[in-house]
Amino acid sequence: MTSRLTHLDSANRPTMVDVGGKEITQRVAIAEATVRLPENVAEELRRTGHRTKKGPIFDTAIIAGVMAAKKTHELIPFCHPLGLDNCSVEVEERDGVGLVIRCKVSIHHRTGVEMEALTGASVAALTIYDMCKALSHDIEITSVRLIEKTGGKRDFKRTAPSAAEGQRTAPSEGDAGQQRAAAIPQEAAHGRK
Repeated sequence: MTSRLTHLDSANRPTMVDVGGKEITQRVAIAEATVRLPENVAEELRRTGHRTKKGPIFDTAIIAGVMAAKKTHELIPFCHPLGLDNCSVEVEERDGVGLVIRCKVSIHHRTGVEMEALTGASVAALTIYDMCKALSHDIEITSVRLIEKTGGKRDFKRTAPSAAEGQRTAPSEGDAGQQRAAAIPQEAAHGRK
């Protein structure tokens, strides 16, 4: 089977994908973004309980990520407007100077929600940058990537840790029939672990 770009018509003009004939299924996507903080910024955030003069960093990033996921179709030209069934954003500290943001989105629909999950994770990361930039501009947003998606023609699950975790990534494609349960620890459900 030859892969082709789905957002081009027969004349190679940009177009929205017609999903009208697709089967309605439960679709889930999880995306991740990593924020690397300078040591002095990470220490200050731990000292203040992850708050700046602008307010609670994690809580604000979670709200921004959910809002962004719901408005993805307004940002990405050919994304369908979707009424999401659920969207959750989690922020976890890693390695003392890193933050990992995970956005999980689900819907019962004809089209997937990976763009919504990627948008949610990205905007949550940008919000953390915005809330911390008074402390330093040497903050990096890295490794924005899809972790998992299920419910469409092709399932996908990333099997290797991110480059931010010290290793190269190697995605794997799964069969549409292999449904995988997305497991994100409950203790991180409120943005902290």
